[in-house]
Amino acid sequence: MASKSPPTKLERIRNIGIMAHIDAGKTTLTERVLFLTGYTHRIGEVDEGSTVMDWMEQERQRGITITSAAITCEHRGHQINIIDTPGHVDFIAEVERSLRVLDGAIAVFCAVGGVEPQSETVWMQADRYHIPRIVFVNKNDRIGADFYAVLKALENRLHALPLPVQIPIGSENEFKGVVDLIEMKALIWPRDLELEYETTDVPAEIWEQARKWRDSMIEILSETNEELLTRYCEGADIDSRLIRQSIRDLTLKTRIFPVFCGAALKNRGIQPVLDGIVDFLPSPTDVPPVLAQRVTTHEEVIRYSSPREPFTALIFKIMNDPERRKLHYLRVYSGHLEHPYRVVNSRTGEEERIGRLFRMFSNKRERIEAVGPGDIAAVIGLKNSVTGDTLCAPGDLVYLEPMEFPKPVIFIAIEPHTIADQRKMGNALTSLAEEDPTFRVNQDPDTGQTIISGMGELHLQILTERLTREFNVKAKVGRPQVAYRESIRKEAIHEEKFERQIAGHQHYAHIILKVSPGERSSGFVFESAVAPDILPELFVRQVEQGVRDSLTAGIQFGYPIEDIHVALIGGGYHPDFSSNESFQFAAAVAFREVCMKAEPILLSPIMAVEIILPDEFLGDVIGNIQMRKGNIEGIETRKQFQIVRANVPLSQMFGYATDLRSLTQGRATYTMRLSYFAEVERVGSPE
Repeated sequence: MASKSPPTKLERIRNIGIMAHIDAGKTTLTERVLFLTGYTHRIGEVDEGSTVMDWMEQERQRGITITSAAITCEHRGHQINIIDTPGHVDFIAEVERSLRVLDGAIAVFCAVGGVEPQSETVWMQADRYHIPRIVFVNKNDRIGADFYAVLKALENRLHALPLPVQIPIGSENEFKGVVDLIEMKALIWPRDLELEYETTDVPAEIWEQARKWRDSMIEILSETNEELLTRYCEGADIDSRLIRQSIRDLTLKTRIFPVFCGAALKNRGIQPVLDGIVDFLPSPTDVPPVLAQRVTTHEEVIRYSSPREPFTALIFKIMNDPERRKLHYLRVYSGHLEHPYRVVNSRTGEEERIGRLFRMFSNKRERIEAVGPGDIAAVIGLKNSVTGDTLCAPGDLVYLEPMEFPKPVIFIAIEPHTIADQRKMGNALTSLAEEDPTFRVNQDPDTGQTIISGMGELHLQILTERLTREFNVKAKVGRPQVAYRESIRKEAIHEEKFERQIAGHQHYAHIILKVSPGERSSGFVFESAVAPDILPELFVRQVEQGVRDSLTAGIQFGYPIEDIHVALIGGGYHPDFSSNESFQFAAAVAFREVCMKAEPILLSPIMAVEIILPDEFLGDVIGNIQMRKGNIEGIETRKQFQIVRANVPLSQMFGYATDLRSLTQGRATYTMRLSYFAEVERVGSPE
């Protein structure tokens, strides 16, 4: 039976994500939020494998989030749509597509680890989408916790302006509550795991410290609020509602980031964060209207968060349900959709049939009858729609800015055990690739092997486990290999005349290509300097297509070609013998030849590695990194730990987890993410 509850007013909707580095406590925080809002009646624990959000078997076994999960709860009459995102760098695509459709976010930082590599990455992603954020500094009860060091790191490493609205009372084992700087009251949790807090006066021993932080907060807010400035200068009482409104205004502009603190595992500090979501994070009406483009004219169109606007929604995620039906997750930006659910995919121009609408609660769902602006929902029934597609009202086709995902850096060969497994494996890999935009599947043309590519060893390990568990496919998996790239070192020109008789028909094409190296990470750029009377636009497009088709074949080693600028600078055609195919063939041949003249090079992925270790193992760890051809970028001391940052070729990082455990008696941890691609010194073969 579909839900018939009345729609929530737009001003009372919050679409938020929870983002952080792995093990900072995102899922633990989310589970407490679900309990406090009445969604669950028992707090789920990551260590017990009983969480609502981490529902996959692999997530519960490893204690990490692998796939982003959406859920809806209520607080103070507001509907809060939450997406809990992964913290491991291998699953960065889940964060990317979640941030694309969210209005606000909670950034969780560990009071011990501070700003860690993945938290830095997701912060930059949120910056790119101009997403307002509040900050929760977690684990203040841990040994080594330093709330104020995290504030400095937010300023120095993230170039953000943190605005503490709370400071901790005590630290490490003595952490027992927080000072609310807005109300100037102490919130004390008297016992471990106690959810209810006591509101008391600020303890005398930290009154002066709290007053200084409150004055600092008021000074920052007064810079843009004249009423607040006047009251502050006159020494008058300042209404807390005025302070909250000033914080909200600057938060929505991403000028400041309100900072809360607590210890989620001990249930301390969660209620104020819930209030912060309502008080400081935006509703769909608080964010700028979304920009779209018309399919036919490419003119810019503004879509407002209003049910009276034409329906516009973005598909940001695809999942397969237990019955192998595709669930497409939508963020509705404008308009209203109800039965009979007629929509058009603006990419294909085809009408799509939606069978059912659902509100998602992690891996569970509730059927609903309609969706409107600001809604995040899932649908069943779409046939030819993929992640990033825009769904529109018939007769008003626009497309929203598509999402961009990082390219894979590692690959393995996979072979089925039997012919029956071969058939099942093909369908299973297709389903997994539809779900995950950073997962690629292709055939090696020389060996016929199936090659799967992803963002790291854990990423591919999870996917191959899913093949066995979910799709019942038995397969042999090869060793991980680095996904190198190819490029060129210098500029070159090549002229190609294609004159050939194929199947009794004469073909002719004449082109002159010039290639030059592009900036690192610039990708592929094509341009034409040929006048239409020399070469018609139709044939120019065929040349570009022929070059694009050749990019994946590589130059010498069969790796994709990147960071290259291709210019069509001359050519000609025959009115009778030239065809689309002849120009595509000519382009493919010319492109290979000109790249060979341009001194092809091999590019290796370089990983930014961060290692946290006790002092006594520093020398051994640095020596091991240098042995792996790594460059030490910096060493930072944080209490009893050393933090080593280095850039290391991915090819040298296989098996590093085992070596690090051996070198440090299991007392060190490390993370790594793709930093950039660099030229391999000797191009004889990959490293």
